[in-house]
Amino acid sequence: MSQPTTPPNDHARAPASPLPLRGATAFVTGGASGIGLAVVRALLREGARVAVADNNPEWLAEVAAELGDAVLPIALDVTDRAGWAAARATVEAKFGPVDVLVNNAGIGPDLKPLDEAAPAYFDLMIAIKLTGTFNGIHEFVPGMKARGRGHVVNTASMAGLTAMPRLGPYTAAKFGVVGLTEVLAAELAEHGVGASVLCPGLIATRLGETSARAGLDRPPQLAAPAAAPAGLDPAIVGDLVIDAIRHNHLHIVTHREYGKGVVRRMDKVLEAFERVPMRNLPLPTTT
Repeated sequence: MSQPTTPPNDHARAPASPLPLRGATAFVTGGASGIGLAVVRALLREGARVAVADNNPEWLAEVAAELGDAVLPIALDVTDRAGWAAARATVEAKFGPVDVLVNNAGIGPDLKPLDEAAPAYFDLMIAIKLTGTFNGIHEFVPGMKARGRGHVVNTASMAGLTAMPRLGPYTAAKFGVVGLTEVLAAELAEHGVGASVLCPGLIATRLGETSARAGLDRPPQLAAPAAAPAGLDPAIVGDLVIDAIRHNHLHIVTHREYGKGVVRRMDKVLEAFERVPMRNLPLPTTT
């Protein structure tokens, strides 16, 4: 595959001016629990109006009762493109055009070796996390470009930056979200629209319940919330997301200590370049 002759200008990513969140309209998927709900609360503190999209009606009702008229609960399966179109119409009728899109919905890993993963689980993981993220971009980003303002946050994982055993389908989807967001950021820079990818480590969420609702048969050691290791308070993640929107940071991470694993992976990639024999290549010509 041919490569572009000019690499993207990383310094061109910042919109012309910071996106003001007071009075802005935000749309958050997987917004009724965990990281999504933390982001919803952080956006509300900044003065935004928030559409909270989730496929769990009970959690949506709880969020609406707690947060009141500043939020708009919307039932949404992120794999349903017709549902996305209906959701956009609903939020625009209530709050106006969406300025901030947070594609956060997802399910957890099954912790099986890749060759033992059920094809149905692999398909579901890609459909919810990767295709679901694309569906949100497809629905809301054209309007942001036309208005010359906006920001997209896509939730991936530390598993989108490093590869670990027994996270095959999960890693495939998360790596995809990272690459998709990096492309999106490069494409949107000239339109004054920002993009960030969130790569959290272990966070205290209700991912097990979300996964069970999606039909994922998780291992017994992950079935009971009390048995799961404690994670970072999701409120901290909400604050990190607000900072990234405000400053248009492309990558958001939550655990500094995981950086060593990313460095080791990139060292291996760079070593592959060092193994390429030196060749005299013709310089590119211009006309």
